[in-house]
Amino acid sequence: MAKRIQSVRDQGLFPSEAEIARRLSQSPQDWAAKAIILERYGLPQIDPIMGGRCWPAVVAFWRKRYGLTAVETFVPDGEEDLAALG
Repeated sequence: MAKRIQSVRDQGLFPSEAEIARRLSQSPQDWAAKAIILERYGLPQIDPIMGGRCWPAVVAFWRKRYGLTAVETFVPDGEEDLAALG
């Protein structure tokens, strides 16, 4: 069996959509369609700064959806204005 070599992009906290699809046993095309619907129910959106979904938040979404946790997930309320800090 050939070992799959992951890119650095797919190993971190913000994996590509193709990698999320693979982790969830979905084709990239099926995942793209399902993600749009699931975002309405709380699936974390793609973070505009990081360019991907936070994987631990994706896992928390599924755990909550299936009643495996009572912990509420936090959804960022928008992009930060870092210029306002200086």
